[in-house]
Amino acid sequence: MFRYIKYLVVLFALANFAACSYSFSGASVPSHLKTINIPILADRSGSGEFDLSDKLTKQLIQKFVNDNTLQVSDRSNSDSMLDGTITSLTDAPAVVSGGENVTTRRITITVRVVFKDLVKRTTVFERNFSNYGDYPVEGDITVVRKQAIDVAIDKITEDILLGVVSNW
Repeated sequence: MFRYIKYLVVLFALANFAACSYSFSGASVPSHLKTINIPILADRSGSGEFDLSDKLTKQLIQKFVNDNTLQVSDRSNSDSMLDGTITSLTDAPAVVSGGENVTTRRITITVRVVFKDLVKRTTVFERNFSNYGDYPVEGDITVVRKQAIDVAIDKITEDILLGVVSNW
C-alpha cells in the first residue's frame, strides 16, 4: 500500500511540475528580427482612466526589456513594430453573493495589437488580447480598483509578449 502512495505522490509532483513549465515547441522569433519598436498605445476605450495608455505602454516595454528576445528600439532602427490600441476597459460584477450583493468586481482590458515585420514589410499578426483583474467592493475602492487595473495590465502585457516571441 505504501508503495502505491509513493508512486502517486511522485506522479502528482511530476504532473504539477509539467503544468508549471513553459514550452514553446521550438518556436522563436525569426533570426532576422533583432529589434522592436513599441509606440505609445492609443486609448480608444472611453474609460476615462487618464494614465491607462501610458501605464500599459511602459509595462509592455519593460516586459520586452526583461525578456531580452527583441531589443526595444526607436522606429528608425527597428526590425519590427508592435502597434496597439486599447479598445475597451470594462468594470463589471464578478462575484455576487446571497441577496444579490456584489462582493467582487472585475476590470477587463482589451487591446488590439498589430505586430509587423519591418524587414519583410509584412504583418505577422493582428489580434485582440484581453485580460482582467478583480477587486473587492469594500475598503478604499479607488485603491483596490487601481490595483485591479495594474493586475490586468501585467497579465495582458505578458500575453502580448508571449504572443510576439512564441507564436511562430
